[in-house]
Amino acid sequence: MHDLSKALLAAGHEVTYVTMRHWDSSPPHLDGVEIVGVVPAGSVYADGRRALIPPLRFGLAVARYLYRHGSRFDVVHTAAFPFFPMLAAGIVRRHGRYRLVADWYEVWSREYWTRYSGAVIGTIGWVVQRRCVRLEHRAFCISKLTDRRLLEEGFQGEHTILPGLYAGPVEPAPEADIEHRVVFAGRHVVEKRLPLLVAGFAEARRQAPGLELTIFGDGPTRHRAEEEACRLGIADAVHFVGRRPQHEVESAFARATCVASASEREGYGLIVVEAAARGTPSVVIAGSENAATELVVEGVNGAVAPAATPKSLGAAIVEVVRGGRGLRASTLDWFIENANALRIERSSELVTRAYAGESR
Repeated sequence: MHDLSKALLAAGHEVTYVTMRHWDSSPPHLDGVEIVGVVPAGSVYADGRRALIPPLRFGLAVARYLYRHGSRFDVVHTAAFPFFPMLAAGIVRRHGRYRLVADWYEVWSREYWTRYSGAVIGTIGWVVQRRCVRLEHRAFCISKLTDRRLLEEGFQGEHTILPGLYAGPVEPAPEADIEHRVVFAGRHVVEKRLPLLVAGFAEARRQAPGLELTIFGDGPTRHRAEEEACRLGIADAVHFVGRRPQHEVESAFARATCVASASEREGYGLIVVEAAARGTPSVVIAGSENAATELVVEGVNGAVAPAATPKSLGAAIVEVVRGGRGLRASTLDWFIENANALRIERSSELVTRAYAGESR
């Protein structure tokens, strides 16, 4: 949304950013953008799962705001998930007479909703998602998986798959700086399956002695991954460094032998693109909810483990480690060749073009 706001300003639009208040005294400054905090921020996660109350409060606040001010706007652009703000914008639209645009980063199957939240809450979540799908709106998706799911759930409007989200530089590390290391960065929540990543790394280390694993981020499942490292006797080779500045994460990506993720569910897989921009291949796991596999070409910019098991993941990591200098070169070539389909500038261009047709 930050990058889109800048693109819209450059195209001559006026932009108002409606959000939770993630600040103590005054909102952050973005030249030319009106930033409105409509409700105090709450905890997005509870016990490793997405919380219900904060997005519900935000949705109600969005409804109030758009009821009062919606007529100011030609287009209201929202992320679909966590649904309540989108529902609010859809319900109030008749009063505000604006067009509705939504970014769909994920569409969950009913089976996954049930597995994630249980039978009752999962069914409610799926029904709310389905209601949003049926709202009249223009949809932007970030992966083929999400676009296909959106249509399967009954969407009948205009929809576009955006090329990409990457906004950073192309900065490969010198060969001398490459470390014998696997890197992961992300939230430590259940669907990221960090204990599986640690177990897969342990399998890989048996064939690649001296290999180390650095894990960025934090969350409720960190302790389980730490316990797994201790249980497997590799605690000295697994480094949990917590949340670190973005430039430190990017530097670690550049120096890593590979970036690896055991995630079960990804709406896009930006980590693969961020790594490839530095010539670093990636390892991901195949799965029905994992759109990151769309970004990995076997033997070109990484490997896809066919099964969510330590042995399968470990074998994929070893494959990439042994790819060495040649795989790093082909990874960087892949990024350069596909840059127009990976960078956020192209996505922003498509959105602003759509606005030209959406504005009244």
